Amino acid sequence: MHFRSRNLQTVDILDQEQTEIRLEYAKLKQDHADFDAAIEAMIAMGCDPLQIQRMKKKKLAFKDRIKNLEDKIIPDIIA
Repeated sequence: MHFRSRNLQTVDILDQEQTEIRLEYAKLKQDHADFDAAIEAMIAMGCDPLQIQRMKKKKLAFKDRIKNLEDKIIPDIIA
């Protein structure tokens, strides 16, 4: 029984980790969309191109982090 209990605890921890990853993923997707909207507004208002470039760089960092989380959520399938 002790072995089975430990396995269930391990499964619970893995489920909790997946939940945390999915929550972070959702937050980053929203932040990425917010940056996109902000950049579009900055372009429309004719803001400083350097400032816009900095925002695009931050948005790209969000995209990279999102990709890393997607890799954790969706494991590679070896065909």
